[in-house]
Amino acid sequence: MDEHEDKGLNADGTIAREGSLDLVAPVFAPVVEAARERIARTYGDALHGTYLYGSVPRGTARPGRSDLDLMLVFHEPPTEGHRAAARRIEAEIDAAFEPVDGVGVLLEGAAAILGDPHDGGFFVSRLCTPLFGADLADRLPSYRPTSLLARETNGDLYLFPERWRARAADADTEAAVRALVRGSSRKTLRSAFTLVMPVWGGWTSDLTRSAEIVGRYHPEWAGPLRRTAEVALDPAADRGTLRMIVDDLAPRVADEYRRVHGEKAPR
Repeated sequence: MDEHEDKGLNADGTIAREGSLDLVAPVFAPVVEAARERIARTYGDALHGTYLYGSVPRGTARPGRSDLDLMLVFHEPPTEGHRAAARRIEAEIDAAFEPVDGVGVLLEGAAAILGDPHDGGFFVSRLCTPLFGADLADRLPSYRPTSLLARETNGDLYLFPERWRARAADADTEAAVRALVRGSSRKTLRSAFTLVMPVWGGWTSDLTRSAEIVGRYHPEWAGPLRRTAEVALDPAADRGTLRMIVDDLAPRVADEYRRVHGEKAPR
């Protein structure tokens, strides 16, 4: 194990913020600018701040394969009208720009983020890159790779396998199966990483690296984790892989999570 490996921390041991607008690849810059313009025009003063997250601001996005992820924070709780407008923006940007394979827009009120600092607050302040407007990170604490952070971010994995099985039973198209593979693989792998995060002592959102790190502490999961990372990055409509994740890997990770860090209360 390389003692000099990057663990995603600031000099004081707190988790560094991921991403930067400077890391957005030129091929994605017009997509980001179009999203900025449409969001500002649509919501105006209702917005507290707008953020990018995921592979685009981390500089790891792949043209034609990666999606564009945005987080919109409102001064007041978002309305159904706000959510309907977000769905239109998603469709417009996805249709207009070939470099992105889908657009996802999350919406939340500022008070909800500030009131949930070890989940929503961590997400916004450490995993999101400010695009325009105010930045809630200025009002949130610093974070260290602790058991508390692990529990409050991913300690709800135990709730998901049953939900995924129900969705799998209703998934009657390749697109539906592919979406379920993508969602279940990413949730399971990120949960597995935060399971070992405190003992590893750092943070990463890189899914392939996460699988490798978890495999150091749980070699019995190494093979399934590698496959899970593969389909998390390149989802396939593969029901066999879906069953492996939903019926085997995710429940095992969830059981170990509850033993080590406890459960996150459902919200």
